[in-house]
Amino acid sequence: MSRTRQILISLLLFFTLIFLGCIGYMILEDWPFLDSLYMTIITIATVGYSEVHTVSTQGRIFTLLLILLGGGFFLYLMSDIIKFLVEGRIRSVLGRYKLDSQIKKIKGHFIVCGYGRIGRLLTRYLVQKYIDVVVIEKDDTCIKRMNDDGVLYLVGEAGNEDMLIRAGIENAKGIIAVTATDAENVFLILIAKQLNPKVFVVARASKDSSKKTLQAAGADKVISPYEIGARRMAHAILRPTVIKFLETAFFSDDETDIQIEEILVKPKSILAGVHLIDSGIRKNLNLIILAIKTKQDNMIFNPKADTKIEPGDTMVAVGSAKSLVQLELMLHG
Repeated sequence: MSRTRQILISLLLFFTLIFLGCIGYMILEDWPFLDSLYMTIITIATVGYSEVHTVSTQGRIFTLLLILLGGGFFLYLMSDIIKFLVEGRIRSVLGRYKLDSQIKKIKGHFIVCGYGRIGRLLTRYLVQKYIDVVVIEKDDTCIKRMNDDGVLYLVGEAGNEDMLIRAGIENAKGIIAVTATDAENVFLILIAKQLNPKVFVVARASKDSSKKTLQAAGADKVISPYEIGARRMAHAILRPTVIKFLETAFFSDDETDIQIEEILVKPKSILAGVHLIDSGIRKNLNLIILAIKTKQDNMIFNPKADTKIEPGDTMVAVGSAKSLVQLELMLHG
């Protein structure tokens, strides 16, 4: 039973007790309703005022019972209300302390600024990929939604320096700006880059005219959801098979389906310095290497068999999720 419902039931019982007290005096003492109500209230409240009329023996016994029941119930009701207020405050403080403690421990996470429709879907997808996420949202009405979703969050302005520090921007891998306006995103990016120049910033642009401004502020990638949505609708008409393949690769949760993944080659990888033809990626894992981005940031599409895998390269592979996990273990060492 919820605490609010419990208090409502207690209040209902309290007024029922008053009603029964009035009925008791009206029957036993033959008093009018107002005198009975007055006698019931001063009895339950134990204020010690004198009786309005002479009380009979039956009335005295009834008054004693009313004092015991009413006085005890009144104290219980007050303690229940105080308990409700105190517990709610303590629960809120402890919950906030727990969230802050969890945020301080994580590193290499992403900070999502804004928990609207795009921010919520984005956060949900990152969490599904086992990526740590901290949300910054200024709208108090989103607190229940974030609690229900089980995400780490802070309530406040994303462009506030202290808020970004609390979110762990110094140890963050990236920050995603999806606040309400492009102006807020620009200010947010400027502050974020000052606090951590190396942080990777992805920003949403509501208008095409804002793209250059966001890039000038320091955004590494600017995305226009409306433009992407329009292009995808056009491709769904012009290239339906390609779109179906990409949807299968990017949005399927079934481990047996085809997926596309990018994997960084680390220095301890057993494939570092090995040519593609000798790596066994195609033969043993049944994976196709679509492209390799070198550590010099050059993109090699459809790499040749004699291409050497170097530490720092990022390999874009397509295949089953199980095989991609095995490749990741090999490339990470």
